[in-house]
Amino acid sequence: MDNSYIQTQIQDIENKIIETDLLVKSSNDETIKQMAIEEIQRLTAQKDTLLQYANSDNGKSQDEETSSSPVFGDCIMEIRAGAGGNEAGLFASDLYTIYKRFSEKMNWKVSVLSKNEGGIGNIKEVVFEISTGESKPSDTENTPYSLLKNESGTHRVQRVPSTESSGRIHTSTATIAVLPIVEKTEITIRPEDLRIDTFRASGAGGQHVNKTESAIRITHLPTGVVVQCQDERSQHKNKERAMSALQSKLFTMMKDQNAKNIDDIRSNQVGSAERSEKIRTYNFPQDRLTDHRIKQSWHNLEKILMGEILAILISLQGLEE
Repeated sequence: MDNSYIQTQIQDIENKIIETDLLVKSSNDETIKQMAIEEIQRLTAQKDTLLQYANSDNGKSQDEETSSSPVFGDCIMEIRAGAGGNEAGLFASDLYTIYKRFSEKMNWKVSVLSKNEGGIGNIKEVVFEISTGESKPSDTENTPYSLLKNESGTHRVQRVPSTESSGRIHTSTATIAVLPIVEKTEITIRPEDLRIDTFRASGAGGQHVNKTESAIRITHLPTGVVVQCQDERSQHKNKERAMSALQSKLFTMMKDQNAKNIDDIRSNQVGSAERSEKIRTYNFPQDRLTDHRIKQSWHNLEKILMGEILAILISLQGLEE
């Protein structure tokens, strides 16, 4: 990763600390002073986290670099609207925007595999690949999968929907699954276990989407897992990317179920990649994001919605997989 992005984040936090410290010194309101002091403590913790991460980039030992554990770089993210109707779909759209903007800041490439949109800008489901592209990271801590793997789980939002006239706060959810993109040698899929269907792509793409059946849907018959790709104009490319997504999903299921091979996967746990545990709450009335696993909160949801989540992701890297 280019450290300039981290240094920019650190500088922004330092500026915020200076501004908040001036508020502490100038305000005569003890309540405001106390709130400002607590904000400085939170900002300082974020700054320390980023500094520690930046300084550790080149501090990995030889043993760490030559570990026999599999190292995953790129990843596939799946975001699905949960409970809450249209508001859940809007929240799913917000989450997609967050990760897309964060990826842009990291100079990563985002490629949509499939998207199912509802009305008024909401998303029922979106599956997309995040890759480093040509610019490979200098170490395994800076890959899309290593930074985003802890985003898997149920995310909750509390806010007043734009369609709510009475000002009542609604609670909605969306689920996220983060799957590592695995090498073909990591998992073997028998051709006879697959059903491959073609269909016309929907969404952006002009008249082309209505004329050719370039989209691909692959069903893994033993487990019932279904993946599809409709982003590419080439049927061959869509099939290749759909197969990559299927490999990732089956590999993750094997890992979750401690299975030695595909045949051992319990098909009644197909959805295991979408962990049901509530991991995070976005509370808009209080302008606060809370991660319940590490019991830590961040403020300024407006910046978080713009993709400023690096400090959050780094804070989660100590979690056990």
